[in-house]
Amino acid sequence: FAFLPLLIGQMICGFVLIKKSDSLAWRESSTAFLFLAVGACLALVSQIYHIPGDEKAFLLTWMILCLPLMYVMQSSVASLLYLLGILSYGFNFSYRESYLYWLLLLAALPHYYWLYKTKPLGNFMAFHNWLIPISIVLMLTCFSLIGSHRNYLTWITYLSLFGLFYLIGKNTFFKNQILWRNAYLVIGSLGTVWTLLMLSFKDTWRGFSAGLQWEKVLNTPDFFITILIFFIATIQVFRHFKSLKEVEPLGIAFLLFMPIFILGLVTPWAMILVNLLTLLVGIWMIRNGANRNHLGVLNYGLLIITILITGRFFDTDWSFVWRGVIFLLLGLSFFFANYWMLKKRQANEV
Repeated sequence: FAFLPLLIGQMICGFVLIKKSDSLAWRESSTAFLFLAVGACLALVSQIYHIPGDEKAFLLTWMILCLPLMYVMQSSVASLLYLLGILSYGFNFSYRESYLYWLLLLAALPHYYWLYKTKPLGNFMAFHNWLIPISIVLMLTCFSLIGSHRNYLTWITYLSLFGLFYLIGKNTFFKNQILWRNAYLVIGSLGTVWTLLMLSFKDTWRGFSAGLQWEKVLNTPDFFITILIFFIATIQVFRHFKSLKEVEPLGIAFLLFMPIFILGLVTPWAMILVNLLTLLVGIWMIRNGANRNHLGVLNYGLLIITILITGRFFDTDWSFVWRGVIFLLLGLSFFFANYWMLKKRQANEV
């Protein structure tokens, strides 16, 4: 009985390969059933025979057994389930044991490339475009230990990664797609802004120079991972921006942050420079939204500046009167910016 779901799933998949190989519905549904049947069979057998083990071993065995399904059945459902499975597996490991996740991720990339070549505008491609970068961002947290020297390198790593994602989202493949399908652009933009906002607080830089121990940093895998991601992102900058007129602050924020990071080792002025960089990003988004006649981009820029100023309320000793005045001015800026944009649209329509 433990093996019965597995045998049924194998027979259905065999039937699909022989008789229904052209049917997407048959192929994906049968593969999903077999994928889950493998996990159920493993769990039942280990329970019946009291085989010792833990969640990590169970997930690893399950994912390795089901890895061929995405290629034999050409199934994107199997690929998505596999990506979720290895993400769960990666989170069950400690910092030094999480490298196997990246090897498991590499094993799924050929199917991702196959989707890119055969079904670039399909929904499965869009789902992979979201799941893969999100899983990479989440797994990078395993390489940062709170309160250790590694935590400081994380800022460079994440800004470089988000910059890389943003530049990928600006290439020709994603350029003409609707926003919800361009996960790399959304994650890269939001991630860069979030990281800069976090770095705009005093507490982030407190004890920075004393906490960073270079003799330990240079001998850790974190350093080489940071250098690798930064190098790849830098190459993308030179490939994407052909002239200075095309340069976007979100695309080069990680490059601008490098001298700020080094300056933060010796002076508290780094926090002020990060605030100015974040303000520059917000202003550029407002200008970009106005030029494109896009209310969403315009309000995104206004929101960035609003959050930045709100954050300074917690770092400064401004009186409640000044805070109220600033909030009132921010509200008016939202109103007048949107009013001006709508009037501009009406004028263009006439």
